[in-house]
Amino acid sequence: MQIIESSTVYDVIIVGSGAGGGMATKVLSEAGLKVAVVEAGPYFDPAAPEQQTQLKWPYESPRRGANTVRPFGEFDSAYGGWEIEGEPYTHKNGTKFDWFRSQMLGGRTNHWGRISLRFGERDFKHKSYDGLGDDWPIGYEDVKPYYDKVDKLIGVFGSKENMPNEPDGFYLPAPKPRLHELFYINGAKKSNIPVIPSRMSMLTKKINKDRGVCFYCGQCSRGCSVYADFSAGTCLIFPAQKNGGQIDLFVNCMVREVTTNEEGKATGVSYINKEDRKEYRLKGKIVVLAASACSSARILLNSKSKQHPNGLGNSGDTVGKYLHDSTGASRSAFVPGLMNRKKYNEDGVGGMHVYTPWWLDNKKLDFPRGYHIEVWGGMGMPSYGFGFNPNDFNRFFNQSVGGYGNSLRADVQKYYGSVVGFGGRGESIPMKDNYCEIDPTTVDEFGIPVLRFHYKWSDFERKQAKHMNETFEELFHNMGAEPLQSRPSKEQDYGLLTPGRIIHEVGTTRMGNDPKTSVVNSYQQLHDADNVFIVDGGPFVSQADKNPTWTILALSWRTSDFIVEQLKKQNI
Repeated sequence: MQIIESSTVYDVIIVGSGAGGGMATKVLSEAGLKVAVVEAGPYFDPAAPEQQTQLKWPYESPRRGANTVRPFGEFDSAYGGWEIEGEPYTHKNGTKFDWFRSQMLGGRTNHWGRISLRFGERDFKHKSYDGLGDDWPIGYEDVKPYYDKVDKLIGVFGSKENMPNEPDGFYLPAPKPRLHELFYINGAKKSNIPVIPSRMSMLTKKINKDRGVCFYCGQCSRGCSVYADFSAGTCLIFPAQKNGGQIDLFVNCMVREVTTNEEGKATGVSYINKEDRKEYRLKGKIVVLAASACSSARILLNSKSKQHPNGLGNSGDTVGKYLHDSTGASRSAFVPGLMNRKKYNEDGVGGMHVYTPWWLDNKKLDFPRGYHIEVWGGMGMPSYGFGFNPNDFNRFFNQSVGGYGNSLRADVQKYYGSVVGFGGRGESIPMKDNYCEIDPTTVDEFGIPVLRFHYKWSDFERKQAKHMNETFEELFHNMGAEPLQSRPSKEQDYGLLTPGRIIHEVGTTRMGNDPKTSVVNSYQQLHDADNVFIVDGGPFVSQADKNPTWTILALSWRTSDFIVEQLKKQNI
């Protein structure tokens, strides 16, 4: 097969344009480096009329906005999902893992919930506290300056709370709680469960001339046409282009491997152009992988050569190992006090205005790591997957919500907005036996070998989910609410969602000082090739009970500064 080589030699080739790739693009291009960004999906700009879905009504779609084309609804701005035609993945020994991929400029940052939390001091050193897993080779003090810079560059609302292991940052004004959230606050108080304003990256005030301010349409998952919420394209790559950065975008290009020379150093990447199905090769002095934890592992494992027979970076047989996702369990309930109520100002950001950070001491519990609680409800536009299921009401009240005309309208007005839901999002223990590897017999439609997953929850995660459900029911009781589902049993893993469903997978190219047990060093630099870096969630040693995006951004900025410094010293 003929491979078409580019004559241009880039200073840096960045694979992936999400949180890590977007930040690296901005920092490195603005440092004067010539950058190529290779993205598996198409160009995306939520302000472009042909791509904008914000403020569209369900009736504007022949599917009424249903999820027949995208997992979170037709108007959701994630191109991809857990299953992509022509791009399969497989499972080993009957285990389960659902892999979400968002192939587009900006990656998953177009869709995510914008929950923007810092890891705390303990989150980097958990082994020192409970003896499980491994400590990171860096601590909070190493990342804090970059958290600070990310807060100020991107913008995050919240409040300073001075809570242990829940570091404060630089915050924009937080929106006020809505009525269902006030019910939650009152219920939590009765059990001494803390509730604080959410920390989310939507602009509640103007921070620069390029981005607008949130106008409370509640549709952040569709991509913001005024760039008020954070996504890597609108807030990192587009500004870098405006600032004169030398950036060449290669979209709809699926990277096959990192190419290397006789010395084992990277020379660039090869990719398949999805439009003409031909293979191309880009040349670069440095390669930065930011394709997502699993995709970057796949690229490394497929990058075999005489110098790297087990795959690039895999001399210690660690690439793909220690894969882990956040735990997740959810419940919902009917709140009679919210039924038939007056209508208040129910507008807000696309997500929660308040949440509960982890508040207990795990040493007094039968599971080692914590979780936070996310809250949903209110009176947003009815849509698929939001609101209430009439069958749940029938089961509890033997009352039908249905009919047609005025009787249906009356039922909906009576009940709508009276349902609240909680989602627990917790930390799992990284285990070497949870991993992704190359399937020996399966390739995708581009001829690239695919990933095979092996993943099992442990009793640590099951006991955590059991505690989540007990907490949810206590909160429901405090709110005078009726649960809409029965408590999941031990046989149901206490309601734990399938691994991968929270879309927080990390750990496949873990950070460490020992090349025999880790893939990258403390600056996310490959032990086996010093001109390859990884800036997605792969280097995470552990997940924490927080969402990973803010840490990916901070670490990517830190790594990018290190690359610039090392280039000046001519070390790489």
